[in-house]
Amino acid sequence: MAETALARAAGAEPAGTPGQERPPARTALGRAARGAAESLRAYRLIVAMWVRSTMAYRASFVMTALGNFAATGLDFVTIMMMFSHITVLGGFTLPEVAFLYGTTSTAFGLTDLALGSMDRLGRRVRDGTLDTLLLRPAPVLAQVAADRFALRRLGRVVQGLLVLGWAVARVDVAWTPLKVLLLPVSLVSGAAIFGAVFVAGAAFQFRAGDASEVQSSVTYGGNTMLQYPPTVFSKELVRGVVFVVPLAFVNWLPALYVLGRPDPLGLPRWVDFLSPPVALVCCALAGAAWRAGLRSYRSTGS
Repeated sequence: MAETALARAAGAEPAGTPGQERPPARTALGRAARGAAESLRAYRLIVAMWVRSTMAYRASFVMTALGNFAATGLDFVTIMMMFSHITVLGGFTLPEVAFLYGTTSTAFGLTDLALGSMDRLGRRVRDGTLDTLLLRPAPVLAQVAADRFALRRLGRVVQGLLVLGWAVARVDVAWTPLKVLLLPVSLVSGAAIFGAVFVAGAAFQFRAGDASEVQSSVTYGGNTMLQYPPTVFSKELVRGVVFVVPLAFVNWLPALYVLGRPDPLGLPRWVDFLSPPVALVCCALAGAAWRAGLRSYRSTGS
């Protein structure tokens, strides 16, 4: 039945008359749109299956969600303890650091909720269980992303939003329509940039099957780094997350505009608004890396 549901999700058509060929898609854009729709439908069905499984034990889900909420909240408790001894960190006050913390934690939480299972790909490559995903009539990326979907990760998103709400109410900012609009745009763009990093890291695991820790150092490590002001890091590191792995577009650069802070690299102010196009480029590159990695996959034969 699962295979049948996946087949319907993928839009697979029943076998027709022998020799009868399906008409090709008219344009590359049409094929891409159809592929994206198939992936979303398959992802939605698999996620719904895991959510139903999780909600069968509601008390267990509530406890694990609260545990996830508390565990991620300890990061901000550490920052508050730090500010019990200092008044500013790198020139940023506690509400301003909370603004950085809330924006990156919310963006990363959304990605971790949707794609947090991508780091399991290396294990599937090593033991050969990826072959079962290739046999199903559904996009492999959707299956890997939705595999063992953990609804408990919603606790990180809630915690990030609570800190962000507190920060927005406390920061000394003259809110304009542009700044108000930039906040949700940067959250969505930041989640897309983190998502591209997740997918690119998974693609790398086709070559290096035990590289999940390398992926985590960029994703989870990058999220921790973006919780603090860019002024506390060396300019070489800041240049790296602007021009090499553009994590600075998740929250650093938009936040500098919102908070009215100067750019430590002296970049022009219009760069602070580039998060959406940077996210699109990152997603396109990650998609190309995923397709290249999938084509290079060789089964273990087990």
